[in-house]
Amino acid sequence: MAVTRCNLSYCRMRGIMSLLTAFIKDRKMGLNDFMQKLVSCPHMCQHSDVRGFLKIDENQSEGNEEIDEFDSSLCLNAPRSALTEETQIKPCDFHYLKIIGKGSFGKVMLAKHKETCKYYAVKVLQKKVILRKKEQKHIMAERSVLLKNLKNPFLVGLHYSFQTTDKLYFVLDYVNGGELFYHLQRERVFLEQRARFYAAEIASALGYLHSLHIIYRDLKPENILLDSQGHIVLTDFGLCKEGLEPNGTTSTFCGTPEYLAPEVLQKQAYDHTVDWWCLGCVLYEMLYGLPPFYSRNTAEMYSNILNKTPVLQPNVSNAGRDLLEALLQKNRTQRLGAKQDFMELKLHSFFSPINWDDLMAKKIKPLFVPTVSGPTDLRHFDPEFTHLPVTSSLCNSDTLMVTSSICEAAGAFPGFSYGPPDHAFH
Repeated sequence: MAVTRCNLSYCRMRGIMSLLTAFIKDRKMGLNDFMQKLVSCPHMCQHSDVRGFLKIDENQSEGNEEIDEFDSSLCLNAPRSALTEETQIKPCDFHYLKIIGKGSFGKVMLAKHKETCKYYAVKVLQKKVILRKKEQKHIMAERSVLLKNLKNPFLVGLHYSFQTTDKLYFVLDYVNGGELFYHLQRERVFLEQRARFYAAEIASALGYLHSLHIIYRDLKPENILLDSQGHIVLTDFGLCKEGLEPNGTTSTFCGTPEYLAPEVLQKQAYDHTVDWWCLGCVLYEMLYGLPPFYSRNTAEMYSNILNKTPVLQPNVSNAGRDLLEALLQKNRTQRLGAKQDFMELKLHSFFSPINWDDLMAKKIKPLFVPTVSGPTDLRHFDPEFTHLPVTSSLCNSDTLMVTSSICEAAGAFPGFSYGPPDHAFH
């Protein structure tokens, strides 16, 4: 049998290879365009054929931070609007200096805005962790509550929120006076005058939230910060319940064990008075050094909350003890604040030394001013966080495998991004 030999010159071979290379590049760019369209239109990912296509290597990429060159260029070359909502700000507008806090979904960073040189606390949350724990509603509730914190001086302020395919960013007021918890640990108890001042500012913040039909639900010393002048700043609104009308109730079991109200513990319907119970617990801790029903044994502590009356030592004034009894009333309908909410607290004799107009205007001078030399002074933050290395990945958060899980994350938080109306960074 005759064999036909293929006699190709070097030049012809080179030409064929160039043609093949161009063809492959063209196909690759076509796939790139297709992927960009998918990420920008997350609803397309729900189609069964598309989901099947995207399943390739999804399990293999789970938890793997490294990606190949193709996937990296795919994400980095995509138009920003295809990966995120349009905002006036992006991750690389900041220098990330230190980690100042850490939670279930991410970290809080001290960051300096490159253009204005102003300092902010930037909360960076991992979308995949939020989705895995099914906490999208709580995160969107936190954003919603932050947007309403416009008229109370004792609530942390939101400057911007924005997102990338895999992360959510809150740009918040930077407060470096330390947690109330930190100062209580160091000093054990506060003088009654100082505790009254903090309780008044906290009550003002809670009363404002209640006026917006919001229950805070997680008041504890760890969520109460001091600013550099010594005023209270309430933070972390992830457990807030919105839309609770007057006389309305809810029943979600949430909070922190030491500060749970009896009705929450018993999984009964509850209302805004859970916040006044929590304020009673925090005030008791400021005056006596421990939460009122504390025990190392959680079951015993729960039993104390349900059955025991708080021990009120005589080193606190009669007015102080009376307020604690009224706030720590186990029957929520009899609790101080049940009828006229914040107004009942304002009129209590314990707060008679407080001029509430001066308090709101921050004209009352705090008895304690945290020692801070400037915004980069982190002495009041836990070294457990500040000693952690700041990763360089914050500016490369879009460099991910574009799989169905990323597609889902990209579109899971519609409307999250926020910028001030005048679009000027402030």
